[in-house]
Amino acid sequence: MYLSAMKIALAQLNPTVGDISGNIARIAEVAAQHQRNVDLIVFTELFVVGYPPRDLLAEPWFIRESSKAIDQVRQLSAKFPSAGILFGAPVATHSETGLGLHNSAILVNRGEIVFTQHKSLLPTYDVFYEGRYFDPAESVSIVRFKDTTLGISICEDFWNDPELWPQRIYATDPIESLALQGAQLMINISASPFALGKEQLRYRLIRNHARKHRVPFIFVNQVGANDELIFDGRSMVFDPDGRLTHLLPEFEEAVTVIDTNWYKPADHQLVCEECEDLYRALTLGIRDYLRKCGFSKAVIGLSGGIDSAVVGALAAAAIGPENVLGITMPSPYSADESTMLAQQLAENLGIEFRIIPITPLYDAYTRYLGPQLGMRPGEINVAFENVQARIRGNILMSFSNQTNAIVLSTGNKSEMATGYCTLYGDMAGGLAAISDVPKTLVFELARYINRTREVIPIRTIERPPSAELRPNQVDRDSLPPYDILDRILHHYIEERMSIDQMVKVGLDRETVKWVVRAVDYNEYKRRQSAPGLKVTSRAFGIGRRMPVAAKYNHGDD
Repeated sequence: MYLSAMKIALAQLNPTVGDISGNIARIAEVAAQHQRNVDLIVFTELFVVGYPPRDLLAEPWFIRESSKAIDQVRQLSAKFPSAGILFGAPVATHSETGLGLHNSAILVNRGEIVFTQHKSLLPTYDVFYEGRYFDPAESVSIVRFKDTTLGISICEDFWNDPELWPQRIYATDPIESLALQGAQLMINISASPFALGKEQLRYRLIRNHARKHRVPFIFVNQVGANDELIFDGRSMVFDPDGRLTHLLPEFEEAVTVIDTNWYKPADHQLVCEECEDLYRALTLGIRDYLRKCGFSKAVIGLSGGIDSAVVGALAAAAIGPENVLGITMPSPYSADESTMLAQQLAENLGIEFRIIPITPLYDAYTRYLGPQLGMRPGEINVAFENVQARIRGNILMSFSNQTNAIVLSTGNKSEMATGYCTLYGDMAGGLAAISDVPKTLVFELARYINRTREVIPIRTIERPPSAELRPNQVDRDSLPPYDILDRILHHYIEERMSIDQMVKVGLDRETVKWVVRAVDYNEYKRRQSAPGLKVTSRAFGIGRRMPVAAKYNHGDD
């Protein structure tokens, strides 16, 4: 197939949700820089409004502003006549039926809208709920632009490859339809969120489309983080043989110009290290969440344990150590070593550090609250264990109020899953930085952070985890060993396996039943937790919507 030479700028950028004027300014900036030497500039899905805009899409004023934005970009294109601009935006259908809105890719040039393609496949699984807002395209069409026939699609439209899915969600394949119509170049604009291992799946999907249809394929993906979702970029170009010819950076903005008549293997192939990806995703997620919410500083409760140490290291890397305050708050049951390790961590990171003992406050609680609860002097139970956590939460939130620093809570996915956390205590905060990171992966992440020097004290990594809310407490007194617990959680939450299925793969039935019951029972806690950064294939909250007031037995008992 003959393909006319085109120079195309791939704009892998970080839009802010709702900041329509700011996002348009980015379009204008890139267009001004590259319009003289390119034929087309490609931006990502819903770029003018940022992704995901969620229920902003249900606000009439927001759609009116979005429509004005489309017109602004159209007018802007008149200033740069040599280059077309392809971008994503919501477009009103003006139909009396349906939801009245499309997720659209719009091509403008010389002050005119040249072509509009609406999104065909609207995902409603995992973190996506596009069927709540958009109507699907009635059809897909090719467009001739600068002597090249383009097949334009939007994100999910390329995810329906029958060779990779045992059960297909959608009956149609927009990419196949565009190929049959004679598309010479496929362009997909995306806002595809990050999850560990997902980049390999995207790679295989796009490579398969290019090979199958013998058509080069351009994939331009959003980068940055919005709320719980992290976008890793990794925009890609494949030649008609399915060879990767261009790969944009992961977790950072980039604008790259490609020539469609110049194909060669990419300088580096798509090779990903899990801990490096996880580290970069979490630091990006923390940085963008704070920046886009108007915060510049963070405060963290440092216990001397591995979870708070990892969050402290991530925060220092994300926003700079000068913007992080670590506070350790020893109670009567805290080991002296814990305070020492927290201080050593703070020194290694170069962050501000304070020691605020909570024993006087805890003694006051026990003295005045104990009789009301019918407790004997010196008695300790779950209520008074949680009092310690809530005192610490109050102290952290007080510093947040006083200094306008966001509290980063430090609970991991294993704890959040089983309820091994305290409402209004260690769950207090504005962002749950590692709530989608299982405990076993927290250990691996800590070792990655220490790859070049000892940032997290080795003793923090090696000693048995403990909440230190009662004498001689360790996590294994209340939880299964973390390697077993995390394996069960992965099977149950991410793979949706039943109890019987987990037993068949070699797990103890009683342990599995205990974990499953704990996950189900503690949904009410997770419903009240801070937003958490999604890094696995199925995260609590945005990625897993379960009822709280419910009773079910999984059909296994």
